[in-house]
Amino acid sequence: MTSPTSNPLLDFTGLTHFDKIAPDHVEPAIQYLLEDAQRTIDALAQAGTPATWDDFVIPMTEATEHLGRAWGVVGHMHSVMDTPEWRAAYNKLLPEISRFFAELGQNQGVYEKFHALAKSTEYARLNGVRQRIIDHELRDFRLSGAELPDEQKPRFKEIQEALSSLAAGFSENLLDSTNAFAEYVTDEAELAGLPEDVIHAARAAAEKEGKDGWKFTLHMPSYLPVMQYADSARLRETMYRAYATRASEHGDGKWDNGPLMGKILALRAEEARMLGFESYAELSVVPKMADSPAQVLAFLNDLAHKAKPFAERDLAELKAFADEQLGMREMNPWDVAYASEKLREARYAFSENEVRQYFPEPKVLDGLFGVIESLYGVSLKRDSAPTWDPSVTVLRIERDGQMIGQLYLDLHARETKRGGAWMDSARSRQMSRGRLLTPVAYVVCNFSPPVGDKPATLTHDDVTTLFHEFGHALHHLLTEVDEVAVSGIHGVEWDAVELPSQFMENFCWEWDVVSGMSSHVNTGEPLPQALFDKMVAARHFQSGMQMVRQLEFSLFDLRLHHEIEADAPVAAETVLKLLDDVRKQVAVLIPPAWHRFPHSFSHIFAGGYSAGYYSYKWAEVLSADAFAAFEEAGQGKHSLLDRATGERFWREVLAVGGSRPAIESFRAFRGREPQVEALLRHSGMLETTA
Repeated sequence: MTSPTSNPLLDFTGLTHFDKIAPDHVEPAIQYLLEDAQRTIDALAQAGTPATWDDFVIPMTEATEHLGRAWGVVGHMHSVMDTPEWRAAYNKLLPEISRFFAELGQNQGVYEKFHALAKSTEYARLNGVRQRIIDHELRDFRLSGAELPDEQKPRFKEIQEALSSLAAGFSENLLDSTNAFAEYVTDEAELAGLPEDVIHAARAAAEKEGKDGWKFTLHMPSYLPVMQYADSARLRETMYRAYATRASEHGDGKWDNGPLMGKILALRAEEARMLGFESYAELSVVPKMADSPAQVLAFLNDLAHKAKPFAERDLAELKAFADEQLGMREMNPWDVAYASEKLREARYAFSENEVRQYFPEPKVLDGLFGVIESLYGVSLKRDSAPTWDPSVTVLRIERDGQMIGQLYLDLHARETKRGGAWMDSARSRQMSRGRLLTPVAYVVCNFSPPVGDKPATLTHDDVTTLFHEFGHALHHLLTEVDEVAVSGIHGVEWDAVELPSQFMENFCWEWDVVSGMSSHVNTGEPLPQALFDKMVAARHFQSGMQMVRQLEFSLFDLRLHHEIEADAPVAAETVLKLLDDVRKQVAVLIPPAWHRFPHSFSHIFAGGYSAGYYSYKWAEVLSADAFAAFEEAGQGKHSLLDRATGERFWREVLAVGGSRPAIESFRAFRGREPQVEALLRHSGMLETTA
């Protein structure tokens, strides 16, 4: 058996040895940890083990913590360094990991131990945090099939393994189909309208391959500027069609996610029925804040009713502008982002690219760190540790001179990195054998990398994304809970987990914050107040269209998992028909019939948001209302960075993690129930309540 001293994946004494780990380490390390965890669990499940916290829960937690941490590293590498070798290593062990946790979720001996502890006299003596952990364990065992008849358990386990494999395949198909496309432009006239840094990056990409001209791809730093700025309708249409049909039957059949979607939906429906639920959506809301799919649907429909008139007004204005000013008698789908940017420039006399020049990445990071330090009395410093890519930065967070957490920051797009932005846990805060282990997090984005000797520059949307992901990271890193099951982001209801992240976005619209993190990339001049005022005036630009788009995704996801009968793999046509139905209800922009949005909707098919995409809007009510407390505290002052309110937010929301229900944390911070008015006001829609 592999010795813990000979495999860097098995060294848990500090931060991960990213300079030493290799795909070849995965199988021996994970097999060792699987066998070790299984031996411990088998022993704990025996009748002789007392059903107490110290004798049972603590060793149970330790049995799986190292396995989870090591597999987390493997999953992380699969996301940020998806080479053929790392993909093969991940996929080879994924079925065994899935099988282990599926079997653990049905382990009758372990379930009975938790059940006995919950019924014991010791339970009443435990603090509320530990009681919550036991209650969650029993709930999760029920949702993992522990109470199923023995003859059904093998099938339930098969479903979990298959779903894990299908989700990985969905994500890989999307990345591969994204990487497979490239548009090489050789006519310089087709570059008209594009920002200089985008042109330089496209030229560098072509040169790297020894080709003439300019290379454009479907990765966001390349794709989005083309859609916003390229005067060439041909180039925009080519890129749009390729992006809209990724991982579908319109391309290489081996990357078609249509069959995978159908299988995933059928397996989720079967899983829900086995557990006694009418639909997967009903199963999904059990551990969430929401009480039922009906409550969520009512919430989404109410927001849609309020937002759609604004969206219709936005679209009418855009069409009129495109017709009158751009000569577009008919606005095609690939014209929308382009025309919107032209309208923004005409109405507010600035462009996103103009703003971008004022946000060099190092200055933005310094400003972000300043906000965090002002609110929570901590300091962020550069740290030294091995990383998986030279562009990755390591930070440490200190309070009163003591390190309380560390963070890996991976900001730039790469071909081997899946798209989007996310935060993930590398290690959770916990007491381990009398020693406090501080938390560690990853923050991953896909911003444009630097070109030449200039620093990377961020759009204001990029800045907002960075603040968002840091909100998640702070939730994880500023926890004061020592029980790993509810430390940081763990144990937080999924539809509340976006509260700290969306809350942080609001500071990107405060002058004292923005002015302190801006510096023109060429001149060093700060962002002019007049330009910021234009940005604020434009904050609600097309907010109606943006909101109904998010509501479209949320309703599609929830209805997909609540209404479709799935006794067999669902046909892609059925999925698309439901999406069409949702769009008729809430959307104002209807894509072409050949558009294949579901095939790239990785949030619900390869992420954790299945029947839970509504969480973004649900939590946005909480986050907007929480930020309103800072607005109230800052009235009459030059800044909303109120330390006392920040301390209260840290103490009542961030520090407690998942150790109590999210609604209790919100009430403790705000002193009342959440109200929707702040969200409507921040979205420029408060007048709909009149």
